[in-house]
Amino acid sequence: MHTGSGNDQLMSDINVTPFVDVMLVLLIIFMVTAPMMVQGVDVELPVATAAPLPASEDNLIISIDNDRKVYINNQEVSAAFLAEKLGAVLENMDTGAVYLKADKKVPYGVVVNVMSQIKKAGVQSLGMITLPDDTDAS
Repeated sequence: MHTGSGNDQLMSDINVTPFVDVMLVLLIIFMVTAPMMVQGVDVELPVATAAPLPASEDNLIISIDNDRKVYINNQEVSAAFLAEKLGAVLENMDTGAVYLKADKKVPYGVVVNVMSQIKKAGVQSLGMITLPDDTDAS
């Protein structure tokens, strides 16, 4: 018994529905996971200005000296416990702004590690302290 239209030719059209379904699932997976893969440290770089930024007396300064020792203001702190100590200090302060000052001979990786510890402590605004460029004064 033969059913159908009597046309015994093979169908040569590709069914793209499963392909589209798989592509949409992959697109959704990548859209969800892509923001989680960012591994950088958020730093707002200031626009170069000729005048220094106004300073207040109660600034919190994190310093890294040539020996890679980390200080909160003038108090030495272990780099491993910087986030905990800084979090405790920030609870008693009105401002959440922190400034980072590092010796120019300190490796970049050490500075980035300290910056990530500062960010982990909940600091929203991180400023960098540098010396002014005196080459324009000549």
